Amino acid sequence: MKKYYAIAFIALLCSNFLSASEKPLIAQNSKIEKVTVFLQGATIERSASVQLKTGVNELVFDNLSPDIIENSIQLRGLKNASILSIAFNLDYLDKKNVSAEYESLETRLDELLFERNAIQSTIEGYERELKLLSENQRINSDNTDLSLEKIKQISTYYRQRSTEIQNTIYKQKRALQDLERDINDHRQQMNNLEDSRKEMRGEITVKLQAESASYLNMELSYNIENAGWFPFYDIRANNTIDPIELSYKASVYQQSGIDWDDVNLVLSTGDPNTNNLKPDLQPKYLNFVNRNYKPSSAVSRNNFKHNPTVRSVSGIVTDDSGAPLPGVNIAQTGSTNGTTSDFDGKYRIAINNSGGNELRYSYVGFETQSIPVYASMMNVRLEANQEVLEEVAIVGYETTDVSRALAGKAAGINIRGSNSVAPASYNENVQAKEESLTNTRFEIKKRYTIVSNSDITTIEIDAFNLPANYQHYAAPELNENVFLTATVTDWERYDLLQGEANIYFEGSYAGKTAISPLATTDSLEISLGIDPNIIVKREKKDNFKSKSLLGGTRVVTNAYEISVRNSKSSTINLLLEDRIPVSQNKEIKISDQETADADYDEQTGILKWKLELAPKASATKNFSYEVRYPKDRYINL
Repeated sequence: MKKYYAIAFIALLCSNFLSASEKPLIAQNSKIEKVTVFLQGATIERSASVQLKTGVNELVFDNLSPDIIENSIQLRGLKNASILSIAFNLDYLDKKNVSAEYESLETRLDELLFERNAIQSTIEGYERELKLLSENQRINSDNTDLSLEKIKQISTYYRQRSTEIQNTIYKQKRALQDLERDINDHRQQMNNLEDSRKEMRGEITVKLQAESASYLNMELSYNIENAGWFPFYDIRANNTIDPIELSYKASVYQQSGIDWDDVNLVLSTGDPNTNNLKPDLQPKYLNFVNRNYKPSSAVSRNNFKHNPTVRSVSGIVTDDSGAPLPGVNIAQTGSTNGTTSDFDGKYRIAINNSGGNELRYSYVGFETQSIPVYASMMNVRLEANQEVLEEVAIVGYETTDVSRALAGKAAGINIRGSNSVAPASYNENVQAKEESLTNTRFEIKKRYTIVSNSDITTIEIDAFNLPANYQHYAAPELNENVFLTATVTDWERYDLLQGEANIYFEGSYAGKTAISPLATTDSLEISLGIDPNIIVKREKKDNFKSKSLLGGTRVVTNAYEISVRNSKSSTINLLLEDRIPVSQNKEIKISDQETADADYDEQTGILKWKLELAPKASATKNFSYEVRYPKDRYINL
């Protein structure tokens, strides 16, 4: 009986030893099959085939991205197996392949070290020779065989040789200093590459309970953050008759640490990090508060996402009416990097890689905005803070209404009222498009390889032919150029996102603009740039210009003539605008407005002429007005 128990005990120990010594099962054939890229972030889907034994199995997926969001890990295809635990860890691996750059630096460093040893040996040899010369330069007084001439020759030799040796030592030491700098530079570069040779990798360990031995085709999915895509567009107008050609493209980037080799790609407008819980509106109870109280604001509906590839940002800052704001402070969060807008509201700022992901726009009397750096062109509209405006005296600028007059006409995109145009022509043979209730997914038919670095991969999403209403626009008081615009209706169907656009007109590059479809109206106005074939000239008519005094009142009469010429070989439609001043003080009176056939808005003072000009045709328009104000005052006329 004792022998039986002893055998059983030994068998149990052997069983435990064998169990403890079993290595975990490595998913060697794990491969990325599909990647869904969001505006910021991505979902990776991997496949792996494994053979499970009965009982507990430990399965390891290695060589993964170190930036995996642990709570996003999902495992499918388990059949009768059940998950006991899932753990995510980081592992540091030595690269198997040393880069050619590292090998080159290593070889050159060996050469530099050899040169340094040779120079040091040379210096030591010359220093010993110099010491020997110093010790032997004493002449014994008992030596009567030395003549005076011989002594002079010996003295000259010692002096010349000592000088030669000292100069040589000096030059060798200078060369040694230069060599030491090169050695330090090479070692620093090698240290930097050595750090990169230590790769950080992610590792997912799964413990499974299998009821029986089975072969599983498993699917592992997880989310990462260091990836995304942003849209950009090519807009082409060959003439003012044919539809606009719009190419909808995506710039895809990823810095996950793992290359995506030959994968199925899906681009999604969704955001896996968005809080999808609906808000719970509660009653608002009023009570007395201190004067610094600020009510909470609603979460913005914009879907701007940080674009890590942007190196500089430019744009225009305006108020809620479209007027430019000079002197707006623009600062990159998390850094001292900043700038201010100029008199026309324009700004440009370089993006510091070590700074934050947002630009902060602040201006006295307006709500401060912080916006992610999403593109190289960011036009921002600030909203007035009425509470602050009540306490701040604002000095008006003469150009505060300039942008209103030009709003939507200079290069850029604006949303306007509805127009009637023919249905759009689609070209959707690039890939499949799937629309859900909350976002749009573009399934790219071609497989792509996206390398984990700072490079951008460009993918064409779709292409459209958009029927448009073309119109030229001119406001010669502000700008002597004539702009061509195209208005597109029913633009919502194209699923356009905020992004930059390259504009091409009549086969030539016309500039860059921004598409901002975050609006509720149903037409999109695109500026196609300046048309040099339309000439507009505005002149003040001297024979009508006058200034006079009537008692204590100064009277100013201004008259203008606007001439337009169409040098094109086709008929154009031109919207010509100018303005008559509008008084904001009862002591300043505007009278005797002569507007001819213009459409005149007395509230704004804007004059509009809608002209149809045949090829090589010209037109002339005139208007005038009279201003009266106290003679001891000055006005911004």
